[in-house]
Amino acid sequence: MRTLTRRLLLPGLTALALAGTGCSAPPPTAAAGPGSAATPSSAADGTQQLEVNAAPQGSAAPTPLARTRTGAGQPEKSSLKVASYDRASGHAVIAAAPQGHTAKPSHSPAPGKPTDKPVAVGDVIASAPAPGAPDGLLAKVTEVVGRTERGTEVKTAATTLSSVLKDDRANGKVAVDPASVTVVPLMKGVTFSWAKSQGVRFGPQGAKLPLGDLRLDVNAAVDTAKDAPASAAASVSGFVQLAPQVEFSYDGAKNGGVGPSSAFLGMSGDWSSRWALKGRAAMSTGAPRRIPFAKLHSAPVIQVGPVPVVVNLDLTCYVQVEADGQVTLDVQQDVKGDFRVGGSYAAGKGWAPVSASAVRSTPVDAKVSAAGKVKGVLGAEASVGLYGAVGVTADFAPYLRGEATAEAAASSDGKASASASWAVYGGFDLSGRLDFHLSVFGTPVIEHRIPLGTLHREWDLAKGHVQR
Repeated sequence: MRTLTRRLLLPGLTALALAGTGCSAPPPTAAAGPGSAATPSSAADGTQQLEVNAAPQGSAAPTPLARTRTGAGQPEKSSLKVASYDRASGHAVIAAAPQGHTAKPSHSPAPGKPTDKPVAVGDVIASAPAPGAPDGLLAKVTEVVGRTERGTEVKTAATTLSSVLKDDRANGKVAVDPASVTVVPLMKGVTFSWAKSQGVRFGPQGAKLPLGDLRLDVNAAVDTAKDAPASAAASVSGFVQLAPQVEFSYDGAKNGGVGPSSAFLGMSGDWSSRWALKGRAAMSTGAPRRIPFAKLHSAPVIQVGPVPVVVNLDLTCYVQVEADGQVTLDVQQDVKGDFRVGGSYAAGKGWAPVSASAVRSTPVDAKVSAAGKVKGVLGAEASVGLYGAVGVTADFAPYLRGEATAEAAASSDGKASASASWAVYGGFDLSGRLDFHLSVFGTPVIEHRIPLGTLHREWDLAKGHVQR
């Protein structure tokens, strides 16, 4: 068997647009632009269209809190705050906001009276992250334990957004502030950078980033086949760059119903990556080996009218290599596109998944040696939920795949022949699931996880055949 070594340079691959749509339609109303929302308005029945915006930032701002008093009426902004919370017991301490940073009350108080009534049994409170509640707090007061030096101690129980948003409506998109994202590198050779809309930049690649984007660069070695020469050392290098945004929609109960008539929670954004897979990777045993190289977390607060809604975002970036230990691959590819994943609810129909992505590939420089197969993924698993509970999980996995075959034959008359073929492919897979914790909206519990459905696309990057 002869060894095949062939280098292909593709100066102009036609950009390939790929699109796929999940099994559900988008929310019933069009979303507002990032960081904005429709102007508040009241309908004849008293319901309101609430604005959806990013919550005010700043270390001096008090922990925002909204409540619906004794479970009745419309949500209102409060001058109180959650001073502490114990998740195990459900006990919280509610205190006044610091002097000089007190939120304006919903109604002007009479002279000489306090600006906000004490918390009472039946109150529904929604708080941004607070001590003991890093993912915020959405709860109903079931008992007032008593006064303490820090404030009023109360006992709480979990509740839902429908108990505080009532029959109001809200719909919008909010861009995730890249500066709010915390990153935990899981291997050497990982760097993080971002650029904010105000022109603030961070990291070695920050100056090259579009505003609002965050980027992870990785340059990591992977296991090399035992019999591979030193020149065939295996590695993955490149970057992942994205600009995520949260999509939130809520339309309250109609005609005295329980829970919202419709809702949506999801994440969308632009995605780009440039990466290279080189060398002779070690043989895979069992399932393909997934190597996470960074974990990202953010808990952005979106302001839905007076209500702070805490969104928890988690992203795990990984490389995954499966190989037979024979083929040596040297390939680089640029992938750009967008994605949208989430869950859409409609009364009477329940929850349905939403998943869509459009991706295109740019020119590639590819080299395949020997005979065998190899596949490499530079992907990200993302989850989005509310108040610490996971609602939607999605796995976006662009990949490169190469394979080569070689055959040789000889006859008794001394004649010999050999042939070889090779191919390099690009592609992506988008999969995920809806989780029962989406019941935080006040909708029926999802008894089984609902798959988003898998979007799969693959395109040719290079191929050829040699006969000798």
